[in-house]
This record gives sequence, structure tokens and C-alpha cells, in this order.
Amino acid sequence: MNISNNTILITGGTSGLGLEFTRQLVDWGNTVLVTGRDLSKLGKTKKIFPQVHIFQSDVSDPKAIRELYERVITQFPNLNVLINNAGEMRKINLHDVSYDLENITREIEINLSGPIRMVQQFLPHLKTQKAAAILNVTSGIALIPFPISPIYGASKSGLRSYTKSLRIQMKNTSVKVFELVAPGAKTPLNDKFEKDVDPKTLMDPGKLVAIAIKGIENDTLDIYPGLAKLLKIASRVAPGFLLQQLSKPVDKMQLDQ
Repeated sequence: MNISNNTILITGGTSGLGLEFTRQLVDWGNTVLVTGRDLSKLGKTKKIFPQVHIFQSDVSDPKAIRELYERVITQFPNLNVLINNAGEMRKINLHDVSYDLENITREIEINLSGPIRMVQQFLPHLKTQKAAAILNVTSGIALIPFPISPIYGASKSGLRSYTKSLRIQMKNTSVKVFELVAPGAKTPLNDKFEKDVDPKTLMDPGKLVAIAIKGIENDTLDIYPGLAKLLKIASRVAPGFLLQQLSKPVDKMQLDQ
């Protein structure tokens, strides 16, 4: 796919991988639209990239998605690329009874229901474009559980399954469906896990996103940057060993509670 001269909507585009996507896709000569919940972060993004168009919106809110669609399509009828990047990752001890029934599924609403609803809302429009794409950002944790983040892992595994089904259903349309299986990266998402993850294993966001964009350019539908490639192999040949290694932080988490 041509990675220049597109109109691209990025959810969660004010920090982490989303901000890096914003940076690099602007440099490639695209019209970039960024969403986020935090108006101050949106303002900072606009200050860094004056050419970017910002929209305050919450992917966990269906009403907000419908309103976002109306605003975006009215102003940017040539929109042809959707990047579902917004996400949240929490360390959760399932013995902790303070998580109520709404709170415990928050990551599912943001990481799984959000992208599904965004696609459902924007898909009819994307199918009218000559060339269109959807990129869903999943995680290496979609390949193997990370037990201290059980809901995050479930949400990303679900998004991975949905993405594969979406791709098959879009095979006779102009919409290409990509999945970025992102490894751990040096982003704010991983800051709260600095005691649980070796910082040497975290990938530079710039390199990660550059690989993702190159994958889109080459029509590589499943993109595995850095350690995600190794996780893909290990999850097949030694899933028990890998799960054992990723389970080690659980004991410390429960002792700290």
C-alpha cells in the first residue's frame, strides 16, 4: 500500500506508539487525525505537529465514537486509513476484591470493544475508498499470557482473533486489514512494569513504528517487530516454558499487596 498522501485516523495518538505513528506518518506526507481523551495532551500534540488535526474522543464510549465519525467524515471525506492504537495495560491481582464489576473489564472496553466499535462505525466509509486500510495494534502478550496483566492479555488475544476474522471478511473489498503484534516498547504504557520487565528487552518506539509502516508499504498483513518474532516461535515450540518465565512477577505482586 502507498504510505503517502493518505488521510489517517489514529486513536490514542498523543503518547507512546500512537505519538510515534503520528510523527512518522506526518513525515511521509499524510493528513493525520489524532484522537485522545486528554485535551491537554491533544493540545501538546498539536503544538509539536501543527499540521495534525485533533479530536477529543473516548474509544470506550459508543456515543463518542458515533460523534467522532460525524465530525471526521464531514471534515475529511477522504479518510482511508484507521489505526486502532488506543490501549490501557494494568497490573491486576485477581485476589484483590477492590475491583468492582465495571472496573475489572475496563481494558476490554478500551482495547477490544473500542477497536471493534471503531471498525463497525468507520467500515462502510472505508469501503467506499479506492484504497483503504485498518491497522489493529495487538501485542506479543496476545500470543502468550502475561499473568500479572490478565485482562490486558485477554483483550489483546480477543483483538487478534477479531482482526483475523475481519481480514477474511474484507477479502473482496478495497480494505486491507493489518495487525501489528507489538513487543514491549519504551513507552508510558510500560512505565508501571519497570520492576517486572527487563528494560533491555523493550524496543525503541521509533524503530518499532518504522517496521510497522514498512510492513504496511509491503502489504505484510501480520507485522512482528523485534522480540515479537521470537515470541511467535516460542509460543508454538515451548509455550509452557515461556508461560513459566512470564509468570515469575506474580509472586512478588501478591506479596506486595
